[in-house]
Amino acid sequence: MAGMLSMVGTPIGNLQDASPRVLDTLRAADVLLCEDTRVTSKLLARFDIRVPLVRCDENVLGLRMGETLARVDCGERVAFVSDAGMPGVSDPGQKLVDAALEQGLPVEVIPGPSAVICALVASGLPMDHFFFEGFLPRKAGARERRLRELAAVPGALVFYESPHRVVATLEALAEIYPLRRVALVRELTKLHEEVVRDVAPALLECVRERGEVRGECVLVVEGPVADEGEDATQRGAELQEAIAAGLEAGESKSRLARKLAKQFSIPRAEVYDHIIDYS
Repeated sequence: MAGMLSMVGTPIGNLQDASPRVLDTLRAADVLLCEDTRVTSKLLARFDIRVPLVRCDENVLGLRMGETLARVDCGERVAFVSDAGMPGVSDPGQKLVDAALEQGLPVEVIPGPSAVICALVASGLPMDHFFFEGFLPRKAGARERRLRELAAVPGALVFYESPHRVVATLEALAEIYPLRRVALVRELTKLHEEVVRDVAPALLECVRERGEVRGECVLVVEGPVADEGEDATQRGAELQEAIAAGLEAGESKSRLARKLAKQFSIPRAEVYDHIIDYS
């Protein structure tokens, strides 16, 4: 008789958020798969739970997949946790669920805290529809391109971000979504939980003035606003004026493209196409 693969949501900061069902599931497991045994050991120690731990992060999940599914098929109870929050959200656990379902093995989800949902509620922004992106690309150009691709999503955008890159991401948000409200949600469920919210450029200045940002961060960006189309039209007109002025001044197309790409935070190839069309 088949066992069970349990995807278990764990606290994202406050260990008191571990529900009785979460703790019962962990205690009943024959083995507990986790991202980092050191992190999960602290949770188990807090509630005096003794169960074998096996590291199963994205680097080794593929190697452990067959063995794990075989254990479930042989009747064992296998629990899977991420370092914090719901496994399968921004971690490789979803691959394990997919493989188990393909083999007809039973899977259950034991609900727990989710930074995505907590941040959305804490932001106070409309969330009838939302899109979870996870982490944006680290490189500035790729990050800005991705944000422009997401501009048309008809709902709130949710991003995870490192405290060391928050300012850089807010700079991109202020440039690309200058009319939208953005909430920086920090240290969810912890002692110093905080929500700071304003239109993107104002939030950027606020964070810059405060200096170093600490703790786990989630950014929630308001969905498209009414005047955004007019703003985009105005920026397009300003770009055309800058192209005309540059060409009239005798600047080379490639040099002008580099300069305006930086000024308008647009990929250089895109600016160059505008220059060719104009000339």
